[in-house]
Amino acid sequence: MTIVATMKAVVLIGHGGPEMLQWREDIPVPVPGANEVLVQVSAAGMNNTDINTRIGWYAPEVTGATDQTVDQEVESGGWDGALQFPRIQGGDLCGRIVAVGNDVDMAIGTRVTAPLCLPRPTLDNPVGLKVIGSEMDGAFAQYCVLEARDVFDVRASPLSDVEIAAIPCAYGTAEGLLMRAGVRKGQNVLITGASGGVGMAAVQLACLRGAVVTAITSPAKAEAVRAAGASHILERGAVPQKASYDVAIDVVGGDSFGDLIRALRPGGHYAVSGAIAGPIVAADLREIYLPDITLHGSTYQPPEVFERLVKLMNEGAFRPLVSRTYPLRDIGRAQTDFMSKTLPGKLVLIPPQEGA
Repeated sequence: MTIVATMKAVVLIGHGGPEMLQWREDIPVPVPGANEVLVQVSAAGMNNTDINTRIGWYAPEVTGATDQTVDQEVESGGWDGALQFPRIQGGDLCGRIVAVGNDVDMAIGTRVTAPLCLPRPTLDNPVGLKVIGSEMDGAFAQYCVLEARDVFDVRASPLSDVEIAAIPCAYGTAEGLLMRAGVRKGQNVLITGASGGVGMAAVQLACLRGAVVTAITSPAKAEAVRAAGASHILERGAVPQKASYDVAIDVVGGDSFGDLIRALRPGGHYAVSGAIAGPIVAADLREIYLPDITLHGSTYQPPEVFERLVKLMNEGAFRPLVSRTYPLRDIGRAQTDFMSKTLPGKLVLIPPQEGA
């Protein structure tokens, strides 16, 4: 196929509101170097991290919930400190390889996806990460370049491109949480934010492990969460029963932290990878060390996490819920709908497909 010289993309020009997202039609198509592939993006999932990065929420001086306006200028608002602008965001993708660099043994036309968090350990930082759409340009564009070692062949999957694009961030995060907490068959698992991307993924993947899931969500989304596999529903704001769960999977944070700790049985595990209700929490340390509670922070994902997800994708072992798709140019409307929290599951953006 003939690859054009320029592409359409959404470019983040700095931290702030939706006005910092610019639609461009003159971005040079990246050229794959040695050990790299050029992927034509067919679908790009949207996540909390896209909005968190845009508003600069990861900066340590920001302490509010993710739906609050960041009213100060921040310098280190990305996952790993300061971002280089302009930046093409978008960590979730499904697409097809259209060009390869030297020393790449992958066929043109291969349908691929990639994990959001790319392990890049060093001697100084054994848990080093490079995040697509944060430290490198991502999938809110017609094309993106990735290292060949980071892309996975999903031609065998019965899932659509849109469904595959809904998986990397949410399901990678969820699988990482479940792995850290050691979730296994027969355990009682409590999951917050269960109607969102990561929460619903955690419900599905915990059920695949044979766990019994209690999900915290709003009544309007309870049916969708039950359909994902939850055995029990707790209404948002309800206090879970004390000492009733082996594991708590939390993507909400905020004022519910203490209730989640008290809901764990002695020897229980609490795993967290999000704080949409706020990152600052209050804790009674006696409620942690006396019952031997283990706390897990989870961002880094060992390679086996995404390898397991690819296997499950190719087997069709689960199907993500995609509530709505949008043309990439309508990213502002999509993010408004996302922040309204009225739609369960995932929202996915579709780049223009000229030449596909």
